[in-house]
Amino acid sequence: MNGINLGPKARRIVRFAARLINPLVLAIAGRRWMPILGVLHHQGRQSGRMYATPLGMRPLGNTFVMPRTFGKNAAWYLNVKAAGWCVVTYKGHDYKLIDPEVVDYATAAPAFPRYELLQFRLVGINEYLRMTQAPDQSKADKEQSPMSQASIASKTSAPRNLGVALIVIAFAQLMVVLDTTIVNVALPSIQRALRFSSTDLEWVVNAYSLAFGGLLLLGGRAGDLFGRRRMFVGGVLFFAAGSFAGGLATSSTWLIIARVVQGAGAAIVAPTALSLIADTFKEGAARNRALGIYAGAAGSGGAIGLILGGLITNYVSWRWVMFVNVPIALLLAVAAPRVLAASAGRSGRLDLPGAISVTGGMTLLVYGLSRAATHDWNDAITVAALGFGASLLVLFLIIELRSKQPLMPLSLFSNRNRSGAYALRMVAGAMTLAVLFFLTQIVQNVLGYSPLKAGFAFLPLGVGVVIAATVTSRIIGRIGPRVPIALGAIVVAGGLLWLSRIGDHATYVSDIFGPLAILSIGLGLIFLPTTLIAVSGAAQHERGLASAVLNVSQQLGGSIGLAVLGTVAANVTKSNLVNVRPTHAAISHAETIGFATAFEIGTLIALAGFAIALLFIRARSQKTAAEALPEAA
Repeated sequence: MNGINLGPKARRIVRFAARLINPLVLAIAGRRWMPILGVLHHQGRQSGRMYATPLGMRPLGNTFVMPRTFGKNAAWYLNVKAAGWCVVTYKGHDYKLIDPEVVDYATAAPAFPRYELLQFRLVGINEYLRMTQAPDQSKADKEQSPMSQASIASKTSAPRNLGVALIVIAFAQLMVVLDTTIVNVALPSIQRALRFSSTDLEWVVNAYSLAFGGLLLLGGRAGDLFGRRRMFVGGVLFFAAGSFAGGLATSSTWLIIARVVQGAGAAIVAPTALSLIADTFKEGAARNRALGIYAGAAGSGGAIGLILGGLITNYVSWRWVMFVNVPIALLLAVAAPRVLAASAGRSGRLDLPGAISVTGGMTLLVYGLSRAATHDWNDAITVAALGFGASLLVLFLIIELRSKQPLMPLSLFSNRNRSGAYALRMVAGAMTLAVLFFLTQIVQNVLGYSPLKAGFAFLPLGVGVVIAATVTSRIIGRIGPRVPIALGAIVVAGGLLWLSRIGDHATYVSDIFGPLAILSIGLGLIFLPTTLIAVSGAAQHERGLASAVLNVSQQLGGSIGLAVLGTVAANVTKSNLVNVRPTHAAISHAETIGFATAFEIGTLIALAGFAIALLFIRARSQKTAAEALPEAA
């Protein structure tokens, strides 16, 4: 047996025993009985598999000290001699070791002869990654890195528990996505408590979305420059501060500002979370599974937010819609440094002119489109916002073309697959936000559901997205991303077409449950493949930016879709109220017709997504799809 895997519980027991025994041994022999436990990773001589052997060890100069019982005849030592290299994981860091030699410990420490000095040459972790990817190149790699025995490895923090790391990343993504909708069912209570006007109430939602969408590119770039794990923790804490302030709000202005702070924190967390998957999980099945869970969290967050918001509003208070984020965010901030891989920052600077122009332009554009959903397109403020927003975005493109260190290299859009993925994510975002917005009103105004019951009505949407994303992660390596994306767009179109048949006498089982289940499956088929493709071929230092553009696409698509479909619904509703007595029944009937018409237009948008998948997505095999998140170096 070449090695064993010693679990965390067993390691804690060994360390605890060492703490009890060490004082006695130290008093008798003058040396500790057990050094700190480490893990030695080595490659089998015949099987070629990687094994992990837990060893008591500690550094001593340029060597590691370990028990003599693991000497020259140990299986792991023979493996290391045959391969010429191994890796030691010690205190959360990986050290690449080559050319092991046993040194007689008795001559150096005769008072404690139970240990040996195992002499290695140490090289960088980057070489370890290359050699584990291509073991047959180990000799060439070793020859290319002649380092003396005194050389110490450059080190990067490695994840200690991939399962916990994935939980941290997924919960962070879920937290920032669900806050887009968690306040929806609490809006009536918020309006009464803080005396919002009907016009200003929409800013409880818009303030978060605008800050989130407007600062995403800056957040992704900051993660690339200053370290993704560091920015991830900072973004989570910023989000917690905004949530705490929002729960304490005593005025409408206070709450809106708090929502802006939340959105700014989310703009940092979202792009760095996706990039951390690339830094933490190796390319292949493990990364695909992690991305499947990530995509499920991202896709189901909106529906979960509605359910959670309904529960909290009904049984506690609307303030806990904000406060609930605080303990979760603090736990994530504490866990992240312990379980997530740390990527070193890179030299460079933030493209401030580009950041200001793109953030300002996107904010004005999203604001104008959001306002257009409740005002006429000829409204002066709407026109001005769209005009100035478009002008700033044109200015941004000019700045990026001339900048030596652009915030968003336009080369990101030179890849046909990636551009198609961004466009498809806009379609998915538009359909998700529009369906949640319209159905929230239908189930409450037409079906008469309470906020709690309305929240649970969306449960099929969240469950379906998670299931579809998980299944997609298992098959995408064989069929590539194009098939599930195209199929997903057709399925979404079918669900929207079904919803367009809704009428005054609709029931949940016959008219809403089925379409929601179909929509969720279609969206789940789209989320993971577009996530894979979006950062395909992007350099490591641009990974955060590529994922930020993906999130921007979804946010912008949601705003555009809701603005356009909201305007369609509003205009159809108004036309059906002309020369009609505005009774409750008449208004409900007109709104239902407006929503149905909006779903018909949504069907056409989903079919446009199908066309985009056929025309732009060309990656069909695992070879192209799996390169979506390159190996962290």
